[in-house]
Amino acid sequence: MPAAERSLTRPVLGTSSELLTTVRGLMREGAITEALAELTGDLPGLSDEDRAALIATTIECRLARGDVSEAMSLGTELTPYLDLPGLPGAVAHHAKGELAAAVDDPDLAAEHFTIAGERTDDSAEHLDLVPWRSGAALALVRTGDRRTASQLADAHLEAATASGSSYAVAQALRTMGTAHPGGQRLTMLRQARAALTGLRAERLGAQIDTDLAGLLLLSATEEATSEALELLRSAESYAGREELWPLQGRIRRLLDRAGAVPRRVRSEALASLTASEQRVARLAADGLTNRQIAEQLVVTVKAVEWHLSHVYRKLGINSRTHLAGTLGVPV
Repeated sequence: MPAAERSLTRPVLGTSSELLTTVRGLMREGAITEALAELTGDLPGLSDEDRAALIATTIECRLARGDVSEAMSLGTELTPYLDLPGLPGAVAHHAKGELAAAVDDPDLAAEHFTIAGERTDDSAEHLDLVPWRSGAALALVRTGDRRTASQLADAHLEAATASGSSYAVAQALRTMGTAHPGGQRLTMLRQARAALTGLRAERLGAQIDTDLAGLLLLSATEEATSEALELLRSAESYAGREELWPLQGRIRRLLDRAGAVPRRVRSEALASLTASEQRVARLAADGLTNRQIAEQLVVTVKAVEWHLSHVYRKLGINSRTHLAGTLGVPV
């Protein structure tokens, strides 16, 4: 369902719990921009549990966008919750673990994730807010302790399966695809993709596709490279639309390894165009003919053609058939 349609059907948020439910749902869908928009305000009378969870969710969104300084600033707001028992303390330590991982301190990250695990359980709600085993496993891979990382990844899959959450299962399988050595990683990542069938989980899906593409490129066969490029283009479109720069950077490095040219995302592409060129490009990407564009903008058809020729040159394309994809507009 498009974001505009979802927002029309969403109930008015009157409590912090309703806001948290909505934002976590958007996060799971991969609608990071929309989730951040919901998090711009505040509600009075928040419980420790809800406030810690809302701060942690905002940090997760900021890290996904590559806004590390903003995320670190928010991390200081979690300090009062670190000593709390139960879910508030678990959420605070988990978010601190994510921050430590983002600044390349895997030992501190693993410590925070382990403490989070000591204060939570394996219910579906807790697994969603505090997937601590996954975070700890990925941190330990970076320290070189793959044995413990693999054990944690296996335990995460067991807990996720018991919870009945296909999303949690896919997340666990993705972690296993990173933590486990040997030749089963491709199989695990394909199983992770299959677990998301029928779910809207664009961010996790793009992460899994990028991981899978990276492994496929290692084989260097024509068939594997072709599949990898297809996966990367799909992930590139999503990451660009949501402006998830860390993921986008990884996708671009893999595209470069495959000998493919990364596409500029909408914000990058439009920044190179004048205001008039942007207006013409948007309308052309929406499918309007040159005459329709001229009528809407009250200019001549020749002026539209002139603007489009400059748009094509600046964007490195040769026709309007490539315009929508270059601008990040759905075809």
